[in-house]
Amino acid sequence: MSESNSRREFIKHVGAGAAMIAASNAVPANNSNATNSVQNTAQDTSANARAAVSGEMPRRPLGRTGVEVSALGLGGAHLGGIKTEKEAIRIVHEAIDAGVTFMDNAWEYNKGRSEEWMGKALKDRRDKVFLMTKVCTHGRDKKVAMQQLNESLRRLQTDHVDLWQVHECVYDNDPERHFRAGGVIESLTEAKKSGKVRFVGFTGHKDPAIHLEMLARNYPFDTCQLPLNPFDATFRSFEQQVLPELTKRGIAPIAMKTMGGEGYAIKEGALTPAEALRYAMSLPVATVVFGYDSLEMVRENIKTARGFKQMTVAEMTALRERSREYAADGRFELYKTSKKFDADEGRRQHGFPTQEEVAA
Repeated sequence: MSESNSRREFIKHVGAGAAMIAASNAVPANNSNATNSVQNTAQDTSANARAAVSGEMPRRPLGRTGVEVSALGLGGAHLGGIKTEKEAIRIVHEAIDAGVTFMDNAWEYNKGRSEEWMGKALKDRRDKVFLMTKVCTHGRDKKVAMQQLNESLRRLQTDHVDLWQVHECVYDNDPERHFRAGGVIESLTEAKKSGKVRFVGFTGHKDPAIHLEMLARNYPFDTCQLPLNPFDATFRSFEQQVLPELTKRGIAPIAMKTMGGEGYAIKEGALTPAEALRYAMSLPVATVVFGYDSLEMVRENIKTARGFKQMTVAEMTALRERSREYAADGRFELYKTSKKFDADEGRRQHGFPTQEEVAA
């Protein structure tokens, strides 16, 4: 069997397996994965309960790595978009002081400003956090990847990152480009050997099939970042198709886009921030990454996370059903249906105009 055919068979097999799991755990009609999502959670629910009682930030295992991270993570994309450096640093400090240890970032966020501001914020707190950033070759070779890693380390003012992930696997040919000889995957291995990186993974928001294609190559990824929210549950679902495979492999799922990217669902009243966070935290994920543009939002999410009570099957079912109508046309998950959320670096490498060029 050819490599491409074997990958297609893998994807079919995983899809069928996820469907069988959902069917075997079926509860009310039109709720294909509710029991699977709740009963097979990776987190220690008793530990979460103790954290809620004590008012502490819950911590969870990062897959098979032996490391624990905060159940709530701080996103880097929004950080570099905050009005002032001072305010951005204050947000990072307040999150850390509240028990948030997982820090998300990427080489390309805000043309490097997100990493620079986070680096300044962590200057005297590096040992208090689990620091992640992403490599943004978007198909370019290992040499470019290692150059980006060194630039990220300089901006972040550290000699290593705890997690380095391949950013935005969103084009159908991305897996092939990443795994080619001399590609970015080879840089992950090299970076781990050099000690500049502890763990590695990949991210993406477009199509569950692309995630499954990445997994089909059987590289020993430690983590995988994916969109998880009540709308996703019934629309091109990462929860139903990818999450069971990650759990089976011991790869730590990192939830993102829990409010639909830029929070359109919140603005339209389809979902509250607390519902979005609690839903994602009730799935078998290591951490939920949120982007913050104000201290008020940081404080609200910390309050929800510290008082976290896992959703019941009935609660998750009701929220999915309430979201189903909105989910059907993808209005709150435009990162799946359009290029709106695709980064400019990736667009350039695939021959598409950047967002600035489109706007002009």
